Amino acid sequence: MGSVPSSNDISSQRVEPGSVNLPVPAWPGTATDQSIDAVSLATETIAFFASSIKEKQFDAVAALFHEDGYWRDHLALAWDFRTFKGQQAIASRLRESCTLLDVAVDQTNDWKTPKLFPLDGFGKVLGVQLYTTITTEVGTGRGIVWLAERNGEWKIWTFYTSLTALNGHEEPLGPRRGKGVNHGANPERKNWADRRKDEVDFRDSDPDVLIIGAGQAGLTAHARLKMLNVPTLIIDRNDEVGDNWRKRYKQLVLHDPVWFDHLPYLPFPDHWPVFTPKDKLAEWFDCYAKALELNIWTKSQPESATWDAKKKHWTVTVSRTTPSGTETRVLHPKHIIQATGHAGKKYMPPIPGTETFTGPVLCHSSEFPGAKPNNKGKRAVVIGACNSSHDICQDYFEQGYDVTMVQRSTTCVVSSEAATEILLGTLYEEGGPATEDADVWMWGHPAETLKALHKDLCTKQQEKDAELLAGLERVGFRLDKGPRDCGLFFKYLQRGGGYYFDVGASRLIVEGKIGVKHAEVKEVLPTGVRFGDGSVVEADEIVFATGYENMKTQARIVFGDEIGDRVDDVWGFDEHGEIRSLWRKSGHPGFWFHGGNLAMCRYFSRLLALQIKAQLLGLPGAE
Repeated sequence: MGSVPSSNDISSQRVEPGSVNLPVPAWPGTATDQSIDAVSLATETIAFFASSIKEKQFDAVAALFHEDGYWRDHLALAWDFRTFKGQQAIASRLRESCTLLDVAVDQTNDWKTPKLFPLDGFGKVLGVQLYTTITTEVGTGRGIVWLAERNGEWKIWTFYTSLTALNGHEEPLGPRRGKGVNHGANPERKNWADRRKDEVDFRDSDPDVLIIGAGQAGLTAHARLKMLNVPTLIIDRNDEVGDNWRKRYKQLVLHDPVWFDHLPYLPFPDHWPVFTPKDKLAEWFDCYAKALELNIWTKSQPESATWDAKKKHWTVTVSRTTPSGTETRVLHPKHIIQATGHAGKKYMPPIPGTETFTGPVLCHSSEFPGAKPNNKGKRAVVIGACNSSHDICQDYFEQGYDVTMVQRSTTCVVSSEAATEILLGTLYEEGGPATEDADVWMWGHPAETLKALHKDLCTKQQEKDAELLAGLERVGFRLDKGPRDCGLFFKYLQRGGGYYFDVGASRLIVEGKIGVKHAEVKEVLPTGVRFGDGSVVEADEIVFATGYENMKTQARIVFGDEIGDRVDDVWGFDEHGEIRSLWRKSGHPGFWFHGGNLAMCRYFSRLLALQIKAQLLGLPGAE
């Protein structure tokens, strides 16, 4: 029979099975002359880079990099995500094929103008930061470069290229916007409402893309595809758009600040609170979908899906409930995007005795209805010690419960203040750079150098949170600093959990108002939980905040074993420092995974949409 393991010292290094715990590189040297003309250095370097690319002098391009320098590419060199490390790897990749035509320094605002800027998290290693524009054989894009001085020589430390638009298929924004009306004396001319109804219903046509799920992943993917003129439909089993947040536990509030959470094309208004309550976010999702005219069927779900390799399309049977009743529709999309959340099915450990529990609540955290009000003296046990567990325990405490948290392994704890000021500050804050510029800065880092940066930031965060963390350790709450001491963000990227953004529960633990139990869960009793040390904690309610399985498992649930067997594992880093399978080819033709927090969905939705549009256009190498 199964059991929940007790905490251990190596849990912080755990990664998704088959993925890589990336190394942390040493920083290059710092600028010896801080009066250096950053604009001239950047302009000269990029001009030589561009001329060498045009002349196909790829060894000369590679020589511009430090020996251990990086080139991270998202769709500018090939239809995939890839990071190349070292001069030899860079030259070899360019000799293989190079669709990059030109690179230029971008000085369109003060933030992007080349400047001396810290490469590390302490400000001790200064290099030159510059933004670029790029031109490829199929489109245009953006990039960011960090130059570093080592042994008196300035070279490229990291170089990022990203495709953002396809030639002839630019987004209809600003001066390219549509008219929205066809003037004339046509008695059969339809108005906007008529046209929208036809567009949503897909009675006489099929969507090119079918998206499963109307959360932030589904909405952002559809928004990007719409701007590329790709007929798209979202189906969602919930009653209304936003229910994926609306139906979660009562006290849930986003732990990321508003500046990090904007959605594409329609940012949150300036009066929006820093931290968004889940019901407010649900309402925003509904408004977003209507404002961007996204095609969504709620109360709908796929019943079956098969892939026709010859016709290169799917046959999907969808059950849809409408005001006039339930109908079955058969659709033939060319692509399916699974946007059901970055995790897979809920993980319920096989603990003996769960069926014997007599209390009114025994559930997974995803099903937690919220603590019943005014229940002083009632007892609750929450198994798990990460975000959901802390929020649920705090909810139980506020309603008068005697609550115990079962911590199975170490937890990386970061206060909300430290996360906002240190982990996201400068980039995502009031008065910070434009969101798109901040996104290029963040995702333009190769994963290894970003990890090194977060190791520094983790040290600063631990210093800011020192009093809180010491208090937690005093009461026996077990802490870690994430993989290779690189903090919460890399725990998220490498395993999707194991952390807590403190919004109040940690102080309750320090004060003894939320109890913590360290022991192996042996069995569930009719009225409580027995642990491996023989002790018993009585409980009227039990919640398993035990996380989720890999996103691949959800593909198997929704689409069956044939598709589940073909798609690759999702989440965690591959050997090239890129997230596995998410936002890129999944291993099955015409099938894509999309997910992550709001910031990741905002950024990577464009890259996902560009890949799909390229395949629909039949661009070379896109398949």
